[in-house]
Amino acid sequence: MHDDSNRPEGGGVSRRSLLIATAVAGTAAALAPALPAAAAEARTGTGAAGAGGAAGSFAEPGSAVRPKFRWWWPDGLVDPDEIRREVDQIADAGFGGAEIAAVHHSVKDTSVLDTEHHGWGSPAWVAGVHAALDQARRRGVTIDLTVGPSWPAAVPGITPDSEAAVQELALGAVTVAAGTAYSGPVPPPSAAPASGVTRQRLLGVLATRIAPENATRKETGLDRASVRDLTAQVADGAVDWTAPAEGDWVLTAFWQRGTGQTPEGGPHTSPTAYVVDHFSPAGTAAVTGFWERNLLTKEIRGLLKSAGGVLFEDSLEIETKALPWTPGLPAAFEKRNGYPLLPVLPAIAMSGGNQVYVYDAVATRQIRHDFWDTVSDLYNTHHLTALRDWAHALGLGMRAQPYGLQTDAIKSAALLDIPEGESLGFKNLDDYRCLAGGRDMAGHTVLSCESGAYTGSAYSTTWEKFLRTMGGAYAAGVNQTVVHGFSYATLPGVKWPGYAAFTPYNGTVGYGESWGPRHPTWRHVGDVSGYLSRVHHAMQRGTSRIDVAVFRQTGYTATGIGASWFTSTGVPLGWTHQFVSGPLLDLPSAKVRDGRLAPDGPAYRALFVEGDFFSGSAVTLTLADARHLLRLTRAGLPIVLLGDWTTVTTPGVADDSGLQQLRTLVAELLAQPRVRQVTDKTAVGQALADLAVVPDVSHAVPSTLLTMHRFDEGSDWFYLVNGKHAETVKPPVAAIDHAVTVRRTRSGAVPYLLDPWTGEARPLALYEQDGDLFTFRVALQPSESMVVAFAPPGRFHGRPGRTHAVTTDADDVRFDDGRLVLRARAAGTYTTGLSRGGSVGTVVREVPAPRELTSWTLDAEDWRPGADPDRTTVVRHRIALDALAPWNAIPDLTDAAGIGRYRTTVELDGSWSGGFGAVLDLGEVTDTFRVSVNGRPAPVTSHIDPVVDLGGLLRRGTNTIEVEVATPLINRLRVSDPSVYGGAASQRTGLVGPVRLVPYGEAVVDRD
Repeated sequence: MHDDSNRPEGGGVSRRSLLIATAVAGTAAALAPALPAAAAEARTGTGAAGAGGAAGSFAEPGSAVRPKFRWWWPDGLVDPDEIRREVDQIADAGFGGAEIAAVHHSVKDTSVLDTEHHGWGSPAWVAGVHAALDQARRRGVTIDLTVGPSWPAAVPGITPDSEAAVQELALGAVTVAAGTAYSGPVPPPSAAPASGVTRQRLLGVLATRIAPENATRKETGLDRASVRDLTAQVADGAVDWTAPAEGDWVLTAFWQRGTGQTPEGGPHTSPTAYVVDHFSPAGTAAVTGFWERNLLTKEIRGLLKSAGGVLFEDSLEIETKALPWTPGLPAAFEKRNGYPLLPVLPAIAMSGGNQVYVYDAVATRQIRHDFWDTVSDLYNTHHLTALRDWAHALGLGMRAQPYGLQTDAIKSAALLDIPEGESLGFKNLDDYRCLAGGRDMAGHTVLSCESGAYTGSAYSTTWEKFLRTMGGAYAAGVNQTVVHGFSYATLPGVKWPGYAAFTPYNGTVGYGESWGPRHPTWRHVGDVSGYLSRVHHAMQRGTSRIDVAVFRQTGYTATGIGASWFTSTGVPLGWTHQFVSGPLLDLPSAKVRDGRLAPDGPAYRALFVEGDFFSGSAVTLTLADARHLLRLTRAGLPIVLLGDWTTVTTPGVADDSGLQQLRTLVAELLAQPRVRQVTDKTAVGQALADLAVVPDVSHAVPSTLLTMHRFDEGSDWFYLVNGKHAETVKPPVAAIDHAVTVRRTRSGAVPYLLDPWTGEARPLALYEQDGDLFTFRVALQPSESMVVAFAPPGRFHGRPGRTHAVTTDADDVRFDDGRLVLRARAAGTYTTGLSRGGSVGTVVREVPAPRELTSWTLDAEDWRPGADPDRTTVVRHRIALDALAPWNAIPDLTDAAGIGRYRTTVELDGSWSGGFGAVLDLGEVTDTFRVSVNGRPAPVTSHIDPVVDLGGLLRRGTNTIEVEVATPLINRLRVSDPSVYGGAASQRTGLVGPVRLVPYGEAVVDRD
């Protein structure tokens, strides 16, 4: 049977390369510009006050906290009617909006994408944006807009030679032997300029003696004291100079020019868009000027205020093998650091992506620190802050990924309304914790994540994999998900199942995924969006509560660098931590009350300081930071320092007087009663214990349990997940089952177990209490999560009884309308200890034995290419199965992808008359699924641990169980488009099992 059905479509890239991979220099605390206590209130599209409406309740989250899609358009070659349909598809699937981005790495043919008529920023693009905003307004969701086409920020109307274009400082050099003369042209750059760059300006020429004693394995050593400025001797592009007789010398010339960089995956515009200078007012003015002239019609301005979310910028990916540059750097550097930049440029300049020269190790480290701190200031002041303020004037928030160069991303995160990380580029959870520290100290709510980009996984990505990836990120502070991604439906020349931004990628399988109705799993995607929304709802409540702030002298992120003891030892014991850098200690929130730093925000119990990982673990502090630490501990904050702090030095260049002041301050700091210094990281835990600092969550044995705690209006929200520090960690995480102790903030609050899959909130019935400490059992499969809230009685539905269980030998105890009810999978007498004292024996009569369900009828929808790229033909199969198997092992479904409905019947005898329930353990199932019994839907359940509580759905006699499973598309694409997908592995999909029906008995323990 064939069914031709129109399914409108709506649905990395190694783009996350850090340009300067070796963080040799430090860029610790930048003192200017000062950070605001909180950015001006603006519409962010997330959080309780977002444009998408109220946050709703845990059971029914509002659009403000729902996940979003990264929505990829083939520039402006879009139909406004289709745009409206795709907004509807996104909203109907339970998502809170989308971020429009011009991305078409899969399509290089310029005859298809006519940038003159359909480029980014063209009238066609503007019409598409208008349609998206207008339909979003109608549907109560929000639309985010990227700063420019693709990334980095770029606009047409400038050239590579423009003042507003991104620039570099190119190095030219020639060696001059001792006592010999050089007469000739100024050394030209070692690399030719990029295409389109027609001008370069000489910044200066230096002569420096070569000092082999300062050399490293890859860098030529120079004598800083020998530097001679020859710039004034340059005439008509030539220089005449004779080297002294002592040693060989090098002439270095520094050339300022454009990089000619264009945004990724172009062309996107006509004329060509070039990346702007991210460190100058001119670069930002080019962006805002283009928007004001070309994009912001009267109608769009109005729609932005009603349906706009945020202005978004991707990570800072400046592509040059020379030194990133801006004309204002020399003046800014000298003003900030008190000495000129030109004489120290040899130790900073780069060629071929590497630093070439080095002074002595300490001086080089300090000079490079001062340089990158200056760059960080310029980026934060002239780019992020300026764009944020402009976005606010439009009624938008500012969201950005503020990393990619050696800049203080922690400080940048505090400037933004919403900082964002990414699951592909971030190496581990500490990368998120860096951004979370900036967010929380600045008093903001949301940390976003570009989620679910996987190399070579287009059309084979499962939602289960997505959820496993994100599980730990939420424990590190993420509380908004921007899913990567949703592609526009179609484009001339593309193949089934439609246009996809990142596949094919260079002729092969690209980055996944292009979600949308083209996917069989879209039928169930509302279950996934509901889960994500409820996690967001819980993790956007109030403010974070974090045990320890880890002071980072250098605020990089996307490095994978963690914190001594805490990352490896503290987290497995229940500790939570975030990173803060020096500028955050200038914020109004950086005060101490009741022994806590930022008491109205993350409320850190202690501050941990160690050597600078990015400077060879050097023990460094700025004078300003030393003063801050002394101020904070005098106000009662416990501080633990790791290392020998009697040898502390400044991270940047300082005179002897400054160094002496620093050491005097640190000596005073070490003498304070709330300060401990340890030289071995294994002693950190004991130092915290000596200071009476304890975590909010603890357990007796090391565990892979990760937690996040937030506090809101008298209620504590705890997110718990059985996760791991990084995706590459081995061995795989195992199931956990152990007691956990948590500390509530307000007395009188009672514990509730919140199910993020169903929205159900039920009072926790089995726990021990000691004042504000509650101990309960946590049993989680790998990547499985749970939410526990401590709230005033009545905040959630479900009435707790006056008496709860403290111990039991049954499988579980729960409240049912105030009554204590136990569950057991076997008959027997079970003993339950009660909170009022004493224990109760409860009889569970005979429980039916578990049974494996092996015989099924499978009705399969086999999705195949239709008449057009965005149309799908469905071929239907009915197959009798005596044993479950993956689709690629079933003859009629070897290459199939689609939706399967598995049906079986179960006979329950006369004993099934009450007091029984059962769970359905699905075993292996790929990918999304729903279960029904006798035509009634079972509760949505975890796609990580697919065990469905059938509750009262079963009845005496014949019961029909149906499991609907949706698969990824890759198995069909392997044969329908073998030139791209033929090399992909065949995927095990469908219901594989074993499927077991496991009955349980219930009996009342105590009637309240």
